[in-house]
Amino acid sequence: MGLEGSKGLEAVIREIREKGRKEAEKIRAETQADVEAILRDAQSRAAEIKMAAKEEADRAATHIINQEVSAAKLVVKRQVLNAQKTLLDQVYSASLAAIADLPAEFHKEALTELLKRVAGEIREGVVHANERDTPVVKEIISQQKALSGYTVGAPVDIPGGIIVESRDGELLVDYSYRTFLDEIWESSLKDVSDILFT
Repeated sequence: MGLEGSKGLEAVIREIREKGRKEAEKIRAETQADVEAILRDAQSRAAEIKMAAKEEADRAATHIINQEVSAAKLVVKRQVLNAQKTLLDQVYSASLAAIADLPAEFHKEALTELLKRVAGEIREGVVHANERDTPVVKEIISQQKALSGYTVGAPVDIPGGIIVESRDGELLVDYSYRTFLDEIWESSLKDVSDILFT
């Protein structure tokens, strides 16, 4: 091989090398573009995932806060209702005590009317009253002929009024003050609540 042959071989090698270098640069450029595209896509997906995670975290936080607020409102409502019930119970007890503390003349008139009323329901029976009213009931029964079929029984624990049992024990009429107050209380509870709590 002569000098020219060796130069020709060098030219071919240079050409192959140049081709290889250009091919390598092309591959490198394409690879770089692919890497950049992959990175952009990954960053975009990461941003979407991050946004979705933030939205989910915000939703979860809002849900938890709403649950806590609802639970707190329920606790407060329960406490208010308990306080209102306690106050209503106190008003009821005070009402019953106020009726029981009325003058003796009031009780005598009330017992007389209640005995007349019960005489229309039970012909003969045993009348029970509280310890304070038992002597008054005896006096009323002894003075009224329409009540001659009645006797006075043992005192009972009521704030006032009477409880009458028929002689045969089949009928019991409760005309105690508590019974009347309960009826009034039930029918006017909304009005009482409106007065106290508005």
